[in-house]
Amino acid sequence: MSTNSYAVPTRKKVNGSTNGPTNGSVKTNTDFHDSKTDINRWRLLDERGTQTWHYLSTDEQAHDWPQSIIDRHHLGLPLNLPTFSKPSTPLDSARNGTSHFSNFQLLPGNWACEYGGPLFLLPGLVITWYVTETPIPEPVRTEIKNYLFARRHPEDGGWGLHIEGETSVFGTAMNYVVLRILGASEEDPRMIKARGTLHKLGGAVNGPHWVKFWLSVLGVMEWETVNPIPPELWLLPDWVPIAPWRWWIHMRMVFLPMSFVWSRKFSYPLNPFTRQLREELYTQPYSSIRFAGYRNTISDRDNYHPKSFILNFLNLILVCLWIPFLRTRELVARAEAWAFELIRLEDENSSYANLAPVNSPLNFLACYIHDGPDSYSVKRHQERMYEFLWMKDEGMLMNGTNGVQTWDTSFLIQAVIEAGFAEEAEFRSMLTKALEFLDDQQIRENCKQQDVSYRQQRKGAWAFSTREQGYTVSDTTSEAMKSVLLLQRIPGYPKLVSDDRIQDSIDTLLTMQNATGGFASYEPTRGSKYLEYLNAAEVFGRIMIEYDYPECTTAVLTALSLFSLHDPEYRKEDIRKAKEGTLRYIRTAQYPDGSWYGSWGICFTYAGMFALESLASVGDTYSNSSHARKGCDFLVSKQMPDGGWGESYKSCETVTYVQHENSQVVQTCWALLGLMEADYPDSIVIERGIRLVMERQQPDGGWKQEAIEGVFNKSCMISYPNYKYIFPIKALGKFAKKYGNPVLQ
Repeated sequence: MSTNSYAVPTRKKVNGSTNGPTNGSVKTNTDFHDSKTDINRWRLLDERGTQTWHYLSTDEQAHDWPQSIIDRHHLGLPLNLPTFSKPSTPLDSARNGTSHFSNFQLLPGNWACEYGGPLFLLPGLVITWYVTETPIPEPVRTEIKNYLFARRHPEDGGWGLHIEGETSVFGTAMNYVVLRILGASEEDPRMIKARGTLHKLGGAVNGPHWVKFWLSVLGVMEWETVNPIPPELWLLPDWVPIAPWRWWIHMRMVFLPMSFVWSRKFSYPLNPFTRQLREELYTQPYSSIRFAGYRNTISDRDNYHPKSFILNFLNLILVCLWIPFLRTRELVARAEAWAFELIRLEDENSSYANLAPVNSPLNFLACYIHDGPDSYSVKRHQERMYEFLWMKDEGMLMNGTNGVQTWDTSFLIQAVIEAGFAEEAEFRSMLTKALEFLDDQQIRENCKQQDVSYRQQRKGAWAFSTREQGYTVSDTTSEAMKSVLLLQRIPGYPKLVSDDRIQDSIDTLLTMQNATGGFASYEPTRGSKYLEYLNAAEVFGRIMIEYDYPECTTAVLTALSLFSLHDPEYRKEDIRKAKEGTLRYIRTAQYPDGSWYGSWGICFTYAGMFALESLASVGDTYSNSSHARKGCDFLVSKQMPDGGWGESYKSCETVTYVQHENSQVVQTCWALLGLMEADYPDSIVIERGIRLVMERQQPDGGWKQEAIEGVFNKSCMISYPNYKYIFPIKALGKFAKKYGNPVLQ
């Protein structure tokens, strides 16, 4: 971290006690007027893709590190960029958009952005900071409060699972606690309103499993409320159908450290602040609550995926039989030791960046418990937590990963190539830097003890964010490889990624295909779909195992096709079989109405774009393929009167298309790209959408942020703000190439 900003906090002794009053008591703001930092003093630092925000506390620091246009863009400050004359053709519009977006490329060659939306991420971090007595820098403390207050529900004052969701116990209980830890007064009218909403929902005892876990860690709930998470699960032989190595990577990486902490029953010692919190979170006095009776209670607002009878029965056996009678000390010690060894391997294989911001604070807490507060592992976790934080005009939030660096950069390269700008001098430097970034971020080696830690092969892959994070992702690897191959074939661009490194990418991708022919995200499906009967998260669906995804499958198929043009003999037969499988999956995954369900973007529109692209890559278009024809007809049936498309996030939850009240630029571009890939014959349909995209373009070449774009696990939405630049550039460029760039405005 730069010396020009606040340093990463470390534990220190103040007046003989750790951190003095930092966590033992909380200094509350009783005047109810929010303090704010000087937004002109925030700076974004990008070191080989590792992004951290820094607050400069002195005039000298601010002078030595001037605020850049990139900082101002992400902070929502005026940019004073030059404006363009109103474009008359799609290609003019695409050029203006590319020029605008090029201003925000960072020095390593990537683009950054907020990756927010989920409102359940900050609580794990802030509670971990509190119980490990890690000082929270005042600028961070201030701006997290500002963000959470800005994101309250406008009517009931609570918080939901994500920023567009309805109020829930999960969101309200956890973010209320965060605000109290950060110094908000219980007498603040906003806190009174939030507390009232929480009480109307039954209080914190009606929260899902993760609420009960974190409140028990904080010491404001009893561990008997938490359904068991025994680390003995990690001792099960690999052949056992429910063994954790079969779970989806995010599920097992969360429940791994969670099981260690649960087994230790770690709770922060009671103090005046937490004693007060105990009286605020419940509808009755804390001493009168029989917590064991609330293990399975949950608000209807939170109960998206109710626990199955099987899971409830297993929990009953664990509580009534396993824990009191069969769980020996020797077995517990062995299980905890093995669980912590797996935690250690996760930390080392990701340089303590960890998979995501849910398991990262949990690993931090496990290291604090096991290694001690002054250990190397704790210090490394303290440093890396800042990579998940993102500063914007509303305040500071927590991103869904440590960024989208490789993902967005790959898509931008493809969009600019599609528009035909890659050979123009204006954008050559930008694209060369982007290529250099992808060259730097390719993973060059497999994990240490890959088989022991149940990690997927990763040599030659690209991670969603950075090389250091180190997780293979099938579609990120495919999109990055496509970008490299496309750009390196254009005269004048350096060949940075060698043929043997591209072959490494192919080798890894070919290990990831499922028997269905489809591709999942991080690794092949390892367990049965019946493992969903053991889904203990309650607020998410399709979380226990990896699933086939049209988006991932399409990305791999198009990457394999492009690679075969580049290197037709390498693993020729394996690639042919893999492509046959992907097509079989894409065709069978189509719903009777012609749609495909999307799991990473909203929703049927997003998946439709990818599926139609995959079919077109093998020559299946509207004229000769019933699958492509049905897919196009579905999309066209959803076009809105203004020519655009708009799909609500509710589609993801209900698995049924739900129209948004307004058309969306990003979703319009997704639909247009799918239709153009499939050679949909009615160009007027497509032209109407293109006109809408052009009409909404701003004078500086950008587009305004509209509704949220992404999703995971069916129920939680997440932001991809760079999509509002990338996909319009691509759609406008493709239209110009396909239809001759007519004058439309």
